[in-house]
Amino acid sequence: MLFNSYVFIFLFLPLTLLLYFGLNKCRQYTLAKLSLVIASLVFYGYNEPYYVLIILSSIGMNYALCCVLQRYPKKAILAGGIIANVILLGYFKYFDFLLENINRFTGSAFDYLNIALPLGISFFTFQQISYLVDTAKGECKQHSFWDYVLFVTFFPQLVAGPIVSHDEMLPQFADMQRKRLNFDNFARGLQAFSIGLFKKVIVADNFGRIVSYGYQNIPTLSSLEAILTILAYTVQIYFDFSGYCDMATGIALMFNIKLPMNFNSPYKAATILEFWKRWHITLTRFLTKYIYIPLGGNRKGKVRTYLNVFLVFLISGIWHGAGYTFILWGVLHGIANILCRLFRKTVDKIPRPINWLMNFVFLNLTWVVFRAPSVGEAWQLIKQVGAGGFGLSVELASSLYQPASIAVMVLVLPLTAVVLVCTAAVLAIAVFGKNTNEIIERSRLSGWTLLTTWALFIVSALSLSGVSTFLYFNF
Repeated sequence: MLFNSYVFIFLFLPLTLLLYFGLNKCRQYTLAKLSLVIASLVFYGYNEPYYVLIILSSIGMNYALCCVLQRYPKKAILAGGIIANVILLGYFKYFDFLLENINRFTGSAFDYLNIALPLGISFFTFQQISYLVDTAKGECKQHSFWDYVLFVTFFPQLVAGPIVSHDEMLPQFADMQRKRLNFDNFARGLQAFSIGLFKKVIVADNFGRIVSYGYQNIPTLSSLEAILTILAYTVQIYFDFSGYCDMATGIALMFNIKLPMNFNSPYKAATILEFWKRWHITLTRFLTKYIYIPLGGNRKGKVRTYLNVFLVFLISGIWHGAGYTFILWGVLHGIANILCRLFRKTVDKIPRPINWLMNFVFLNLTWVVFRAPSVGEAWQLIKQVGAGGFGLSVELASSLYQPASIAVMVLVLPLTAVVLVCTAAVLAIAVFGKNTNEIIERSRLSGWTLLTTWALFIVSALSLSGVSTFLYFNF
């Protein structure tokens, strides 16, 4: 089920809220918890019911391992648990990629299994690995089975994060004060949800049409079209992922649950080091705590530190997808991080606007690698920037010709100018605007807040005719 769908917004979410808080009001706390678990499983298996069997199998295996680790915190048991999780993830996500490469390099002809990737498997696998490790370290007490299931399946963060830890979620589920409907939390949650829905439906999906056209017509793109295609994906992935994070934050807040910040205006970053403190924050946290530090972190000399950094970003690239583009993307970010650390004193002396511009160009170029179907097509698109020509085809320019506001602008400006103005505007918002967490935490719940929230919600809801998945569902 998608956040940006009528069935979720007008049926699933209201019914789940009513059932959860209604049961809690009747002091049926266990039933309320079970209702949230069942709702989360319905949400997860709505389009593909067999996904529920996969996640329940994963949960059962990991909970059993945690029970064993509580009694026998042996490294061999922990290693076995981690390997089992990695094998499960690897089978669904990388097995066909492995067969493809075996066929390519050995001349064999193994048939692909065409395995469907279960939603969120990368996220709930990492989440359960963190629980296993913390249990083995004695940092996690034994929780009931249903508490554990709720920790893994809580639907606002189930399929695309944030990657949460037991110590920031389970105490909230147990807090009796959070079992009563809180109108302040509900209002702020609705505000965050509406902002996120607007980002996804109005901004990300519209710019996604430019991206689709550009990548389907790389050889014929003019210089301006190639640049716009690159910038459009920079916009799309930002507002798509940011929109999901906002909606997840808002939905969880309606249930009085505060999720950790996962997205903190990353295009404001002046260096690649700063970018990774702002983009997908909980993934960076997981990789740091469970991979970088166990590898030795920065405790074993500079060479080992840089090797550890490189390995973390290589793993990050592989985690995002099965393909050489993702591997190359991780390698490029690893090299950039190492160079930024090596020359930090020099970098710090460069004026921030120049650092920001260099970093933004780097991000745009590496997003090309991340998005392209192949490394060759990524390079071809980058080369098209120098192809010459500054015209926009009607097909590309009209990709944004959807929202009523743009239709009004067309009456005043040429279509090409509208596209360029819209692109510049949304990038300016990403670079200079406040992030949603700042807005909902610092704004007063006034009539103006209510008006803008409902305006964003209504405009977005009226634009849901073409429901699209979130980009991070593929990772």
